[in-house]
Amino acid sequence: MEVMKNLFKNNVRQYGMIVALILITVLFQVLSDGILLKPLNVTNILQQYGFILILAIGMVMVIITGHIDLSVGSIAAFVGAVSAIMMVEHDMSYPLAIVLSLVIGALIGAWQGFWVAYMKIPSFIVTLAGMLLFRGLTMVILEGKSIAPFPKEFQKMSSGFLPDIDGSSSIHILTIIIGVFLSIVTVVQEFRDRRTQRKYEFEVLPFPWFIAKLVGIVAVINLFTYVLAKYKGIPFILIILFVLVIVYSFVMKRTVMGRHTYALGGNEKAAKLSGVKTKRVTFWVFVNMGALAALSGLIYAARLNAATPKAGLNFELDAIAAVFIGGASASGGIGTVIGAIIGGLVMAVMNNGMSLIGLGIDWQQGIKGLVLLLAVGFDIYNKNKSA
Repeated sequence: MEVMKNLFKNNVRQYGMIVALILITVLFQVLSDGILLKPLNVTNILQQYGFILILAIGMVMVIITGHIDLSVGSIAAFVGAVSAIMMVEHDMSYPLAIVLSLVIGALIGAWQGFWVAYMKIPSFIVTLAGMLLFRGLTMVILEGKSIAPFPKEFQKMSSGFLPDIDGSSSIHILTIIIGVFLSIVTVVQEFRDRRTQRKYEFEVLPFPWFIAKLVGIVAVINLFTYVLAKYKGIPFILIILFVLVIVYSFVMKRTVMGRHTYALGGNEKAAKLSGVKTKRVTFWVFVNMGALAALSGLIYAARLNAATPKAGLNFELDAIAAVFIGGASASGGIGTVIGAIIGGLVMAVMNNGMSLIGLGIDWQQGIKGLVLLLAVGFDIYNKNKSA
């Protein structure tokens, strides 16, 4: 029992948000008379909020370093506008346009990272300036109008689905197979991690609880893929998100860059004394954020099938809220990619659920604000309690 208590205490943010996500999902499933978890609506949630989840992955790295980025929504809008000019007005091939758009996003991130890392201007000021600058540039290059339509292949980035191996079936067979495969991989990895933890004498869950955890994870994976399979299968946006989560989780947990990012956010002076090139880490974190903001802008433009001057409004607020709700600390040094995704899903389910039950946008904004305040307050409470 003591082991369980210690493990929960050490992972209170992660477990707390998972429980919150489950409870919110159940609540809105009941209040919406079962509409929330219908296959079509689940797919809509993924496609409507996928670009926010992508932003959250980059934002959690920025916040872990102790900084913030208020410009991501404007960068997304600007890159979406530039991509439209390249593809729609100049007939550029969409793969080349996507690559150039990502490079533009990375260069914008490098521009902001330079001022933050090397000129020591607070990130709040630099990215606030970036928010105004790139919002203005978006309006200038679009001349106040929308540009559409995008090529069909480009639109599939946001609205396309993985093709099935058997088009005649009423259920997406490939999605079911992928669910089973992911279940097997997850079980193998969990056993491997448990063996490693025991080898280094870390605390592990008692075996019955460990098995219960595995059963729960496998059940969620297969239920989720079954729901998707009942509509059109796995949307491309989910594949993009899955790849990003795997890559960035690996980077943050298993690489030097990840360890240096956490060290910088935990204590910059100590990190510098330990040999961490803090300026370089900060610079590359902002470059990465710019590239992910560009990707988010491309996916949003593909979903709208148009580049508009108003694109990206409040994206930065939703991404920042997702990161803090997912357990990141406002003072830096704490946060995970998975936590940011869970926080983003909490926001997505809340937004969708409140819309389904007919709550107005005014109430939605107020409730989201309260949830964010409670999440940060919970973080501060835990920090003061453990001090």
